[in-house]
Amino acid sequence: MRKITLFTLLWVFCLTVTNTYAQNNQTTINNAQEGDIFYHTVERGQTVYSIAKMYDVKVSDIYKLNIGSDEAIKAGDKLKIPQKSVTVKSIPKTDKEKDYIYHTIQARETLYGVSKQYGISGEGIIEANPGLSHETFSIGKTIRIPTDVKQKQTTEVVENKKGAKEVYYTVPEGETMYNMCRKFKTSEKELLKLNPELAGGLRTGMTLRIPLRINEKDLPKETEPDAGEVNAMLNAKKEIKRVNAAKIALLLPYDAENPKSTEAKKRITEYYEGMLLAVDTLRKQGYSTELFVYDIGDENSSKTKKLLQEKKEELKNVNLIIGGVSAEQIKLIADFAKQNQIKYVIPFDPKNDDVLDNAYIFQVNIPPAYLYANAACAGANLFARYNIIFLDTKDKEDQTDFIKEFKQELQNRNISYKDADYNAGNFDANIKSLLSTSKPNVIMPVSQSLEALTKIKTVLRSIAVTKPEYNLTLFGYPVWHTYSKECLDDFHALDTYIYSPFYADNINPSVKMFYDKYKNWYSKSPMPKFPKYAMLGFDTGMFFLSAIQNYGVNFENKLSEMHYKSIQTGFNFERVNNWGGFINTNIYIIHYNKDFTITRSDFK
Repeated sequence: MRKITLFTLLWVFCLTVTNTYAQNNQTTINNAQEGDIFYHTVERGQTVYSIAKMYDVKVSDIYKLNIGSDEAIKAGDKLKIPQKSVTVKSIPKTDKEKDYIYHTIQARETLYGVSKQYGISGEGIIEANPGLSHETFSIGKTIRIPTDVKQKQTTEVVENKKGAKEVYYTVPEGETMYNMCRKFKTSEKELLKLNPELAGGLRTGMTLRIPLRINEKDLPKETEPDAGEVNAMLNAKKEIKRVNAAKIALLLPYDAENPKSTEAKKRITEYYEGMLLAVDTLRKQGYSTELFVYDIGDENSSKTKKLLQEKKEELKNVNLIIGGVSAEQIKLIADFAKQNQIKYVIPFDPKNDDVLDNAYIFQVNIPPAYLYANAACAGANLFARYNIIFLDTKDKEDQTDFIKEFKQELQNRNISYKDADYNAGNFDANIKSLLSTSKPNVIMPVSQSLEALTKIKTVLRSIAVTKPEYNLTLFGYPVWHTYSKECLDDFHALDTYIYSPFYADNINPSVKMFYDKYKNWYSKSPMPKFPKYAMLGFDTGMFFLSAIQNYGVNFENKLSEMHYKSIQTGFNFERVNNWGGFINTNIYIIHYNKDFTITRSDFK
């Protein structure tokens, strides 16, 4: 491997605890909207399971409140969600321990109005909902409300265990340590001793313990915020936090103590190799990167936990963490990233729940529900004027979930379709009886298997050649890319469309350049697997490293301005809710044209 001198490469084989103070007095908060429920408007790709996880309620409770939701839900449906009753302590808890209730934004509501309704500052609401903006504060959207009833109270005088009086002071916007020390006749050292959480910096909304050394009548008084100023918070521009060099931690499961070579390890190695090519490519464009690489062992989480403890101070200083494979590893890394406010990229796992309430997560692999929903929408767009036929060949690998989603999308749009069963003895005659000559025809096999394609492709290709008036098309699955050796000519002859989250066109100049550079650096070609992890590592590195360099460590505020042209993996990150992280929802529609060209189109 060629030596890389532009960044630091560290091979390592090997909670922040905030004190909270509670009082005995407690209050129970119930939902302000219809007593014990609020409403959730279903978005494309969401399931009852993901919605239940989002609000930490039981799937069965959603079923009980919404008749028919156990059969199907669709985008635009308004679901009743049970609002939990929570016990609220007067002194704020750590973010990890906080409880929330949920509020569905109504017509003509404002941030100021909601803050008044729940007795919490506008800053407190925005802090609890990192995705909240003028665009997302809209009718039907849900926001979470911290259940700390004391957040708006500026000061409260109490006696500590020794009988001395102290002030609980809620930090207002614009407050500084210097001003606070002068105001209360104390020192930074004393404040830090009483409030260890200040080691992470002073933040608006924090409630601090301060010795009472001034007359109580001179304590800061709460002033009623101006409605216009509160509402204007939704339009506030986010400052770009730039860095001279992007610091990236790559946490990969090499399990170096068990060097037995496996295919999985080879693919992980290729991912890392692709990442190195991205770093070098960006170096030539003037970007600086420091890459720290750590071995987190096999899928067991013990080594990951040990690493996060031993290398805590090193990892706290990085701008981005990438890695983790198993659910246990990902959970540990996700919690660490959240506690230390570090962006975290999950590159492999498409079924992660942490993204639903962790604003720092970027999930690269599109979850199946989002993949099916987007593919169904794309299919309905493409074939709205076609004669659509679902063909059941009675083979293995039936794509029941996708077919159900696709049919539901067609029904929602009042687009008709036909169902057909394959019979080898009279398939030619049967399929012809279902085809139309007045509009084009598209056939969607229910199974994604090669066996299913092999059964039907010869007959369909013959019909396409001898009966061009039928204008025949196929629509199929991501795995069909791997059938090119057996079916490529048939794909072109049948004007085939495939949906997929990955695709690399081998004759594309950028793809050819990647292959050449990869072989030059590593004296080998990437494994013939789909998707290619070397390309996944390259695309991930190019997207996120350039994002940090161009838009700072808070690049999430500029996602709409990022237009990276990938070689295999496209990116279209959407925040899952106003307080959660981001899921990549990009899919491609691949078209095998009859002139033997292939086109790749983004569907977002």
